[in-house]
Parts: sequence; C-alpha cells; structure tokens
Amino acid sequence: MPARKPRLAKEHYETLAALRYALRQFLYFSEQAAHAAGVTPQQHQALLAIKGFPGRDRITIGELSERLQIRPHSAVGLANRLVRDRHLHRVPGHADRRQVYLVLTARGERLLESLSAIHHEQLRRVGPQINRLLKSLQGGGNQ
Repeated sequence: MPARKPRLAKEHYETLAALRYALRQFLYFSEQAAHAAGVTPQQHQALLAIKGFPGRDRITIGELSERLQIRPHSAVGLANRLVRDRHLHRVPGHADRRQVYLVLTARGERLLESLSAIHHEQLRRVGPQINRLLKSLQGGGNQ
C-alpha cells in the first residue's frame, strides 16, 4: 500500500485562505482603479501586457491573446476597442508587412502610467503582507 501523503495543518489552510484574500483585495482594487480611469480591467491588463512585454514595447494579437489567456478573436475585439479609444494603434511589421503589432499611443502611455503609479503604491502597502504569507507557505506553514 502506498504511503499516505501527510495532511496539511490547519495553519496551512489559514495561510492559503489569507493569501487568496489578500490577492483578491488587490485585484478588486485594480478593477476599481481601471473603472475609475475609464477603462475595463481587461483593457488595463492589455495595455500593461503590451508595455511590459519582454524585450519590446509592441506585441502581436497572438501574443496579447497568450498574455491575457483569451481566445485570439477576443484579443482582436479588445484591440479594436483600444484602437477606437485611441489607446493603441496598429503598426505593420518590418520584415513581414502582413504581421501587425499593437503599440500604445501617447494617450495609452499616459493612462497606463497613471494606473501603474497607483498600483505601485498599493503594492507597497500590501506587498509586505503578501510576502509574509508566501514565505510562510514556502516554509510549509510552520512559520
């Protein structure tokens, strides 16, 4: 008979629950900040995905789809709305003119800068608590 995996202690569940709660609070803050800035949380996430893409400030629809974990046709619709609202524009690729990249406009840059500043401040407030919870979980909940 295979050895039974040890049961987790009550403290482990409490730490997991506290971590999920802290993350959910941050996500709620983020959603409210996006709405207050006049965009949806998904639009904010798209702008951040583009600006924060490793190695460049432009991405394809496929890359946006992957980063947001949405279907490509949903990424197209999202990009269309951001282009319509002048937060993004499309730029043809250099090597392959059929390839199209999404790039933030100056308006999109200003919006993202504003949202990122308040998110950074919020993370400075809640980050220590989240770090403590993560460290506790890494230690097996015994800390």
